[in-house]
Formats: sequence, C-alpha cells, structure tokens
Amino acid sequence: MDALDRKILTELQLDGRLTVTELAARVKLSVSPCHRRLRDLEREGAIRGYRAVVDPVAVGLNFEALVFVTLRWEDADTVTAFEEGVAAVPHVLQAQRLFGDPDYLLRVATTDLGAFQQLYDQQLARLPGIQRLTSTLVMKHVVDDRPLPE
Repeated sequence: MDALDRKILTELQLDGRLTVTELAARVKLSVSPCHRRLRDLEREGAIRGYRAVVDPVAVGLNFEALVFVTLRWEDADTVTAFEEGVAAVPHVLQAQRLFGDPDYLLRVATTDLGAFQQLYDQQLARLPGIQRLTSTLVMKHVVDDRPLPE
C-alpha cells in the first residue's frame, strides 16, 4: 500500500458516497487507475464495506455507557460463550477484548437510563462467565469516527 492508496482510503472515510470520478479528482488521479486501485483495496480487504453512519441521538438512542467486563475464568469455552452472547445483544455497538483487567470494554447505546438499567440487569449481567461489570456514562464525544491516519 502506497501513499496514493492511503489518500484514497482517507477520502472514502470522509465521504463514502464519492463517485469514482470525484474520488479520482480528489486524489489527483485519472478515473481508470483510481478505479483499479479502489477495486484492489476492496479485494485485499483494506476496505471492508460501505455503510451510512447514523447519529444515535437522531434515532432515539440518547444514552450511552461504557461497560467494563471482568470474566470469572478466561478459558477458551468461557471466552467463546461470552463473545457469542455479547454479539447477540443489539444495543452493544462495540465490544473489544482487552489485555489485563478488565477483560472487555463494551460500548452500549439505549434510549435512556431506565432502558440501560433494564439492559444491564436482564442481558448484560446474565452473559456467560461474568465476574464483574463496571459502567461509566459517556458525557460527550470529543473525537468520534475519525478516519484512520495516513
């Protein structure tokens, strides 16, 4: 991957709806080579897909929390069961396995505090292998959906 490929990726992260012609103009390349590079980036997996970025508040998800999870055991079966369980909870927007303690970080969005409490009690706390859950509320997004650095 060279600097031009990275520029293509940056432009698409800023606006994924660019036409190939618009993209080529932004990266100062003719359309055919730009299209070839774009298809190569898709085929190689550098571009995993295209999607709309939806504002959670605009669809009524006004409450966001970060949930730190410590597992009781970290054997393969427990980790697999927990990860499958958390993947099935739609309000978990992101789930990341961490080194050290805690074991996982979950980003959760709900309509309000009551909905979060219900989700916490009825789904999150019942996930397999959990020893401890600790939550903190998101006050403000300072950096959000930033493109990856070139």
